[in-house]
Amino acid sequence: MDRKIKKKTWTTGRILGIGLGLIFVSFILYSFLFADNRSKLNVDEEKITVSTVKQDIFQERIPETGIVMPSQTIYMDAIEGGVIEKIVLESGALVDEGDTIMILDNSALRLDVMNREGQFYEQLSLLRNNRLQLDQNDLNQKGSIAQIDYQLQLLAPQYKRFKELASKKLISQRELEEVEEQFEYNKRLKDLTYRSYQADSMARDNQLRQINRSEDRILRSLEAVNKILDNLVVTAPTDGLLTTPDWEPGQSITPGERLGQVALLDSYKVRVAIDELYLPRIDVGQQGTFNFAGGDYRLEIYKKYPTVSEGNFEVDMKFVGEVPSGIRRGQSLRIRLELGSSEEAMLLATGGFFRDTGGNWVFVLNNDGSRAYKRDIRLGRKNPENYEVLEGLEPGEKVITSSYENFGDNEVLVF
Repeated sequence: MDRKIKKKTWTTGRILGIGLGLIFVSFILYSFLFADNRSKLNVDEEKITVSTVKQDIFQERIPETGIVMPSQTIYMDAIEGGVIEKIVLESGALVDEGDTIMILDNSALRLDVMNREGQFYEQLSLLRNNRLQLDQNDLNQKGSIAQIDYQLQLLAPQYKRFKELASKKLISQRELEEVEEQFEYNKRLKDLTYRSYQADSMARDNQLRQINRSEDRILRSLEAVNKILDNLVVTAPTDGLLTTPDWEPGQSITPGERLGQVALLDSYKVRVAIDELYLPRIDVGQQGTFNFAGGDYRLEIYKKYPTVSEGNFEVDMKFVGEVPSGIRRGQSLRIRLELGSSEEAMLLATGGFFRDTGGNWVFVLNNDGSRAYKRDIRLGRKNPENYEVLEGLEPGEKVITSSYENFGDNEVLVF
């Protein structure tokens, strides 16, 4: 009799199929839930720049270009007009104070000076005649007083003798009265003459003071008139480098016209044009540094020009400490101008990444340096060397700071 055979529920094939199914499902779940599905890009490590985030002192600086200029320039303007008679020194010459640069000629001015000199000498002559008359009058009055004193010296003993003789009846009373009248008359005359002399002396002193003051004014005016012709000879106001327009003999010069300038060569300043954006943040006393011939030097703002022209304002800077040897007028300097005080901050080196990301994200390397992952960050202030990191990074982390131009939209870089 045949026997019915039962089929096995868990056969080897079924178990193998279920296992493979579970593995497939697990793979699918892992891929969706746990696997890194971000887009990746293989990168040559030698073609990128990696910088380490660090905690250090941050000094906000802006790069600016300054032009070396003489610290002082003295301008020469024509005091008197005329025609150029001779040019002694050309533009570009090194001059010493007092050197003749050019000579002008002005016939009308020379004639005017001669006329004025004649007028002043005429006034001087009149004043001196007045002084002579006053002195002569003073001598005459003194002579009159001396003559009266002489008469009194003669009459006083005579009057005394006549009084004695009259008391003894040796002369008549009339003779005594005549001598007495002469003696009293001369006394009254001396008193009147002396009082007149005193009054005249006071007036004479006032007149002499006025004459002396007038004479001093005329002499000063005469001296100034004589110097007018000296203005036709243009001389260097100080030692330095002469700069003039292209003058030619025979050209006419008007009073007040700019003839040139002399720049001092023993000291320099640096003039810097700065974007008007920084106008509220720039003030006298702020410093900057620049590199010249392999050495670092410091500058300090000592003058600020608040006028804005074409979007810029200017400042003048002086050298702090040593002035670099070999520096020349007109030379350009790349200056790192400091803004505000220094403070501790988290820093990331500058680089081409900022142009591609705007500083909103960067690629950060993992611990073993095999991959770099895109991460959002926030940056603050900047100087030529570093950005200030506000969020998203920690000291010691390594960041790709070179350009991201070839990375596309990938989120993971594999080295």
